[in-house]
Amino acid sequence: MNLNPKFPLFLPGVKNSSNDNVSIIGANLREDVTTIAYYVSGNGGIETKIQKNYPTKEYSAFSEILTQFIQDEQLENVQRLGVSVPGPVLNGRSNPARLGWSLDVEEYKNTFGFEEVTMLNDQEASAYGIALLADSDLDAIYSSGHLEKGNVAILAPGNGLGEAGYFFDGKYLRPFATEGGHSEFSPRTNVEVEFYQFLNNIYGIVSWENVLSKTGLFNIYRFLRDVKRHPEPEWLSERLTNANGNFTEEIFKAAVEENVMICKIALDTFLEFLAREANNLTLKLKATGGLLITGDIPHIIKQYIDKEKFYEKFKISDKMEDMLKNIPIYLINTDTTSIDGAALYAAYYKD
Repeated sequence: MNLNPKFPLFLPGVKNSSNDNVSIIGANLREDVTTIAYYVSGNGGIETKIQKNYPTKEYSAFSEILTQFIQDEQLENVQRLGVSVPGPVLNGRSNPARLGWSLDVEEYKNTFGFEEVTMLNDQEASAYGIALLADSDLDAIYSSGHLEKGNVAILAPGNGLGEAGYFFDGKYLRPFATEGGHSEFSPRTNVEVEFYQFLNNIYGIVSWENVLSKTGLFNIYRFLRDVKRHPEPEWLSERLTNANGNFTEEIFKAAVEENVMICKIALDTFLEFLAREANNLTLKLKATGGLLITGDIPHIIKQYIDKEKFYEKFKISDKMEDMLKNIPIYLINTDTTSIDGAALYAAYYKD
């Protein structure tokens, strides 16, 4: 995988030949599955050699998974480790609430003997990984044919709501993380005020993550069912009871395959909120360079997304519609951007 020229990342180590042929372990830590991969760097990119998944909740620490991966694959003298985590990283440490793990780059460096260890918020890592995508991995919701110069926004609803961006410095794109998914949700219509009150009774402070995540989609669904009294088929109730948290898949299948109205309304509502928060993020970052949408939920419901309707909802604004209507919007067609980005950063983050 080599860098896409549409994404001129600031990676000072790309020009240093000593960063070629470096062995790297990349890791993407998530609430349900932790993915580990072995890479070798070269020619400004990285090549995946091995990739495996581990059930996160069966391990008490990331170091246990890392040890097992190294032993399983009989790896020796791996030089670098790059880790993507679902939470903020401060001074090489992170304590993601969803994982219950304490993460420290110095611990992994000392325990495993890596020359370098880097750790990024998962959406910042994803921003690096997006720069490795081929054009075929970018599915246009709206495009004039190319990405414009300027800042770029990244929105990723999944287990949580990831938000990140690229700052364009006039020559390069520089990825950065945000915790914007935890900013407060605000309703616009009377029905949305009811929805807000429903969520307020559950959470107190209502964040966008309570709306635009896997749990958020189910929140929308149960509001429609329990408050607005939309009928739920008995067979669907049984499926959701036995879904083991896979509500998104069940709601999507019921909407597309069974034409169940409550599920279609839930997905339509979710996508309208997604367009609205995409608008918010784009305005706050002045992301004239584009909006990139990734994450588990868009991957699952991609078939359902009405691109024209999403674009029309996205560009609604009090005074900024002229800017918003020209911003390219892309869906990302792969789910490996975070782990690939963590490995790419580990390979070339410094000269």
